[in-house]
Amino acid sequence: MNRIDRLFSGSPKRLLSIYFCAGAPTLDGTADVIRSLAREGVDMIEIGIPFSDPMADGPVIQDAATKALRNGMTLETLFSQLKDIRRDVDIPLILMGYLNPVFRFGFEAFCQRCVEVGVDGMIIPDLPFKDYMESYKAVAERYGLRFIMLITPETSEERVRLIDEHTSGFIYMVSSAATTGAQKDFDAQKQAYFRKIEQMKLRIPRMVGFGISNKQTFDAACEYASGGIIGSRFVTLLDQASGDATAAIRQLKADIGK
Repeated sequence: MNRIDRLFSGSPKRLLSIYFCAGAPTLDGTADVIRSLAREGVDMIEIGIPFSDPMADGPVIQDAATKALRNGMTLETLFSQLKDIRRDVDIPLILMGYLNPVFRFGFEAFCQRCVEVGVDGMIIPDLPFKDYMESYKAVAERYGLRFIMLITPETSEERVRLIDEHTSGFIYMVSSAATTGAQKDFDAQKQAYFRKIEQMKLRIPRMVGFGISNKQTFDAACEYASGGIIGSRFVTLLDQASGDATAAIRQLKADIGK
């Protein structure tokens, strides 16, 4: 069974997924960060593929991507760093990145390497749904990889239901149409959006991302979905801890009451 499917079997609650950018703050720290997060009880990890024009990301993740690229991180380097990760890490691993690096690498070659190193799925935020259906869905499914799509408060109900029908793993429910970045709370408008999606009774589970940084926002995400995805706050803590992922995740878990 795909590890993402296994994680969501039984309708778990209060799942914690962590995003970080491969190659930041240090080029060679990627595998160590993953192992540290797994040891500290994180449920799932999203490994960011750095890109020079990350349009959906706020300043914290943009800065991490810039550092990673300057450090020399590439997709080929990332795959080489992940080649032994499944010797001691058994939680779901997802690669998250923009289409340009994946397209240049070759999508089928990308899928093949994902399988070789034990990656379970992917998130490509700027891939249009139509292109996914026509050119990417069948390839990802052939390799047993889960393709996670994002929805926002502006996504129509028709599109949400199409994504629910034609993707797998989970739906990434973006808390707002803004870029990534920590928020103190989710306002009434965002919570109304969470309730609307919950009332649609979708087929596959949901995770809430963008803006989670404290107990209030994490609890709100968990009320309306299986859990929360935290990126910017963890990336900040990781940088402040000079790459010590154990210290960073322990501080984050204390902050969110996990």
